[in-house]
Amino acid sequence: MKRERIVIIGGDAAGMSAAGQVRKRRPHAEILVYERSPHTSYSACGIPYYVAGLVDNEQKLIVRTPKEFMQKQNIQARISHEVLSVDFHNRAISVLNHQTGEIFTDTYDQLLFATGTQPILPPIPDLEGKGVFALSVLEDGLNLQRYIEEKGPRNVVVVGGGYIGLEMAEAFCIRQMNVCLVDRSYQVMNTFDMDMADLIAEAIRYVGTTLYLGETMKGVEREKGNIKAVITDQRTIPADLVVLGLGVRPNSKLAKEAGLPLGYKDSIRVDEFLQTEEEGVWAAGDCSQTWHRVANRPFWVPLGSVANKTGRVAGMNMGGERERFPGVVETAVSKHCDLEVARTGLSEKELEDLGMRYETVTIRSHVRAGYYPEPGTINVKMIAEVPGGRILGAQIVGTHGSAKRIDVVAAALSAGMTARELVNLDLGYAPPFSLPWDPIQIAARQFL
Repeated sequence: MKRERIVIIGGDAAGMSAAGQVRKRRPHAEILVYERSPHTSYSACGIPYYVAGLVDNEQKLIVRTPKEFMQKQNIQARISHEVLSVDFHNRAISVLNHQTGEIFTDTYDQLLFATGTQPILPPIPDLEGKGVFALSVLEDGLNLQRYIEEKGPRNVVVVGGGYIGLEMAEAFCIRQMNVCLVDRSYQVMNTFDMDMADLIAEAIRYVGTTLYLGETMKGVEREKGNIKAVITDQRTIPADLVVLGLGVRPNSKLAKEAGLPLGYKDSIRVDEFLQTEEEGVWAAGDCSQTWHRVANRPFWVPLGSVANKTGRVAGMNMGGERERFPGVVETAVSKHCDLEVARTGLSEKELEDLGMRYETVTIRSHVRAGYYPEPGTINVKMIAEVPGGRILGAQIVGTHGSAKRIDVVAAALSAGMTARELVNLDLGYAPPFSLPWDPIQIAARQFL
């Protein structure tokens, strides 16, 4: 009897989560994973902390090696293998082995696209030379670390003020480098509303990072091949290292060329079971579309947490189940030195685009009891629907202990709770952790 052949394109969070779930349900299937980079199952989210020196060994960022996948789960993970094309009619793929240069054909019974993202790069010449880095896979972080150790740069320019930019700027602050952050927007963190983003910008400046907002990168200057400066539309900034944190887009080119329809922001269109419109072909992780449970519309978000969840569901269904992925509420957390930031649900900007009626409240409180040592501060902005009071979103900016409070709001959003219901939740209280009224409940009370 012919063994079922499962092929997965992409060996990080979604791909390997799917492979593990398939193996549980298909013990005799042949599972092959093709990964274009030299690593499988790694934490790309940990790259800034590795660069900062908080993670002292890159091996700590690798969850499981190809050898371990083979020994423990009989999953063949082939690194440095890039899938070049997919032929749905013949259920075949063309693969390039980067180690040998060989191109060969493989076949599949079921196929999963877990191709992740690719960094957004500005249309500027001379970016591919020494000293300019865009971070996407673990190897990018390792190359950046090697460059820092070999060249010892002191002046770094981070281009882009989103999650990647903030976390990389923090890494360079920890290394006591001179850091400038440039963003063409007039605020950092565009997924936050301006009033909360202003608090983030204030904290970034406080730790010594220079912010140039409302400026667009136009080019770079080099001397004998080495980076010397970043040129914006307003100034020239000295730099011996440049990191591009302009965000990412779905790595969906391979799927599109194969004939799969794309959806929101060019992510691969899938149904609630993570199946594409091609029979036996699935997509999960950062390359695939998802559903926004608050906005009630297609969505795309590149997060490791979502990639793991969608990979799990895709793998279960490839193994014969009918598991639905309900979607996301757009929850994200980050930090910059002593500042923690978090958001979930919809922002004012998103609600205005949707034409929804809403009201907002913003409160400032303590993270823990005011009489407890280092009570900290927390700013909470909450948004509720009008009429009815259904919670639509929240944003948090504060000191240690602030960010993970967003999870309570995320749960409330998933349950469709109102402000009154959120106020009445039985949350934990003790002076080292909170106030008798948790800050998110203090915010919710303002609607009543």
